[in-house]
Amino acid sequence: MLGNDDWWRDAVVYQVYPRSFADANGDGMGDLEGVRGRLDYLAGLGVDAIWLSPFYTSPMADGGYDVADYRDVDPMFGTLADFDALVADAHAKGIRVIVDLVPNHSSDQHPWFKSGLRERYIFRDKPNDWESIFGGPAWTQVEDGQWYLHLFAPEQPDLNWDNPDVRAEFRDVLRFWLDRGVDGFRVDVAHGMIKAEGLPDVGPKDGPQAEMLGDEQVPYFDQDGVHDIYREWRPILDSYPGGRMAVAEAWVSSPERLARYVGPDELHQAFNFDFMMADFHAKSFRTVIEKALKEAELVGAPTTWVLSNHDKPRHVTRHGGLARARAATLLMLALPGSAYLYNGEELGLPEVLDLPDELRQDPAFLRRGESRDGCRVPIPWSADPGCGWRDPWLPIPAEWTGLSAEAQEDDPDSTLNLYRAALRIRKRHPALGGASSGTLTWLESAKDVLVIERDPGLVVVLNTGEEPVRLDWTGQVLLSSGPLETDGSVPPDTAIWFQR
Repeated sequence: MLGNDDWWRDAVVYQVYPRSFADANGDGMGDLEGVRGRLDYLAGLGVDAIWLSPFYTSPMADGGYDVADYRDVDPMFGTLADFDALVADAHAKGIRVIVDLVPNHSSDQHPWFKSGLRERYIFRDKPNDWESIFGGPAWTQVEDGQWYLHLFAPEQPDLNWDNPDVRAEFRDVLRFWLDRGVDGFRVDVAHGMIKAEGLPDVGPKDGPQAEMLGDEQVPYFDQDGVHDIYREWRPILDSYPGGRMAVAEAWVSSPERLARYVGPDELHQAFNFDFMMADFHAKSFRTVIEKALKEAELVGAPTTWVLSNHDKPRHVTRHGGLARARAATLLMLALPGSAYLYNGEELGLPEVLDLPDELRQDPAFLRRGESRDGCRVPIPWSADPGCGWRDPWLPIPAEWTGLSAEAQEDDPDSTLNLYRAALRIRKRHPALGGASSGTLTWLESAKDVLVIERDPGLVVVLNTGEEPVRLDWTGQVLLSSGPLETDGSVPPDTAIWFQR
């Protein structure tokens, strides 16, 4: 038994993008057996849980986020027996398993859509002015002249959550996976299932509708009725032992609105995307950290921290290099709450920017020219030319042999071993182990330097400026994202954990 029903409050969760993680059968596609074979690696890294991106039956029009069967494994990834074996082995190693849930839309190959059960989707006689997140109109016409809504790709029709059959189906889907032992759910597009009554037009706007969540609500996101769904789900989660949880992917306009997704009668957590989108600067980080802590205070539950995921460019590239990425990681892992890592970030992988257009598979690239494929390139495991893959579904850069897990294993200064050390300290240090309950105090610092203290006595220094920062304290440096100056000063683009 894993114990500790509140494990999610300060957990380190590792996101696995199954297609790109590890390939057990040599077909160039990652699979569940590949994940199972790397559990020792994940246990050695020190993570508390893995989050599996979709592995369900799917035509893969959107990387598996177009689900044709919510209760089965796509043959690309294996079988339900493989899933069960993965969960059992993960639990035996002290690793919990979170799965993706995709309730806003299904695949157009789902039996409901194929058999014409239109009342379970959103059809109308004429389209309104809503736009797809992937670009272009959010409506596609069928043969009889009606139009169906798809806020994402046309192959992803939106489900009609006003229909009681849809609600009943997903309650059963939750129970199906909970009965198989999953420890939680990451809820995709958690802010999107309910649409405004009458489907009103958005009206005139500057730029894409998808960018309008700043000061105003679009009529298809963050509607009040979505919270009724989560109030139906929470008793199901609570009826299972062991602390089953759910975390929302919710893009909303304010801390107050995000806080509404979290609570004892709804979901347990909601992702803090502002931290992921922050600039590499002390002021930017402080602003988003203070905002996130305000959200956490509103609901009395810890926040989440994310630097990379399957939808955004990897933070090595986004922040301008490996040194900054390592520094941002030490900041993130010292904050109160839980941290979500994306597979490969512990290897310091950059975004792959030069994939051939003909190999890109992201529907966003096909509709608006923006591709998420660069953060989904398969993980390099070995230092051989194929990095441990045979004909991977996306090409692995030749220079990644030096970033492979094998190449970094015995290098004490590698990014892999930095992550291992940070997670080991996080579990053991009284200021970080149980990070959700510790205090966070801002200490006086120079303009481009961020300094926080976690009680008892752990100081985190992040230097985003151009000059070294000299420490005025006595104590011990527990961990540094890079080499310090000879006088002990913290160089630019460096973070340290300091015990005083």
